[in-house]
Amino acid sequence: MKIKFSIVALLAAAATVVPAGAAAAVSTLEHTTPRTLAEGLTAPLSLTVTYDKSVLVSQNFSGLLSRVNDDGSTTALYQGEQGWSVGGVETRHGTRYFVENAGAGEGDPAALKGYLKSLDPEGEVHTLADLASHERDKNPDGAQHYGFGPDVPDSCLAEWPAFPPARYQGGLDSNPYAVAIRGDKAYIADAGANAILEVDLESGDVDTLAVLPPRPAVIPAGTRIPVDMAGTTVEVPACVVGHEYAFEPVPTDLEFGPDGRLYVTSLPGGPENPSLGARGAIFRVNPSTGSTKVWAEGILSPTGLAIADDGDVYVASLFGNEIIEFDASSRHRSQFLAIDGPAAVEIRGNSLYATAGFSFADPTQGRVIKIGL
Repeated sequence: MKIKFSIVALLAAAATVVPAGAAAAVSTLEHTTPRTLAEGLTAPLSLTVTYDKSVLVSQNFSGLLSRVNDDGSTTALYQGEQGWSVGGVETRHGTRYFVENAGAGEGDPAALKGYLKSLDPEGEVHTLADLASHERDKNPDGAQHYGFGPDVPDSCLAEWPAFPPARYQGGLDSNPYAVAIRGDKAYIADAGANAILEVDLESGDVDTLAVLPPRPAVIPAGTRIPVDMAGTTVEVPACVVGHEYAFEPVPTDLEFGPDGRLYVTSLPGGPENPSLGARGAIFRVNPSTGSTKVWAEGILSPTGLAIADDGDVYVASLFGNEIIEFDASSRHRSQFLAIDGPAAVEIRGNSLYATAGFSFADPTQGRVIKIGL
């Protein structure tokens, strides 16, 4: 069982601990005003832009993959089974790649379902890889330790609630969330497995490229933690204050940079509000060796990432209500755009495309925007 409090894992619980952001006006700084391409979308958490600048967007909660039309309407390209989530859309040479899953969460790991699929130019759907089976067979982060370290005595942890566990190792969970394609390989950010998976597009073989490291946080006095799926919270025991709790990493998006490395956004696996600080990060992963280093951190709820030709990195801070720009050489960050609930970003030519408007109060108010760089 994975223990996360994140947008992609415990949505209902997170809704109770993440305050609604200031989802109001759009601030464009020196940029042109964003143009809305489509609106009224249900939880649009990923998108891509094709070579001819067609915009494809997933409505994750509805299990729907759609194309945005010039008049602002959308055309359904794929409708998944009821209760399934569709996301991670990417395109190459007319073929659309996406992930689909129905995670078991706290249920039976045997019920985990997660696949990489493709939609060819003729509209035929093909299942390319069984990602959930890889999780059951390999459990990539099974040897990774989460929770408190040995510096916290067992006598103290007797006061810790049963959920989340005081100490545990990675369990079985699969939530494929984002896709990047390079050559004959697909790279999957699996937010349940806490790993980056590599799929051979010809054979469907799945390997673990990298397991992201835990994301520790020092527990401050007065911290309240959710203890169930309904979001009930309790104050932590005084004896754990000042000690680190290693939360799970949660990869949410990945893109290749001009340097040939994969850049991966990661939620911190704990509360997505600022109570423990802005703890999201960008990792830089070598696709040949799987070696992983933190490239930037201190980001609030990074859920989407895009990289310009010059290497500058753009990140959607979902609950920070902004899109952040990182300079490729200095890693200096600045606000590119203040906007409510951005979830995904993509760059095509001199334009940045993004989804926005995500909220727990009404997930049907999502939209796709376009703005010049």
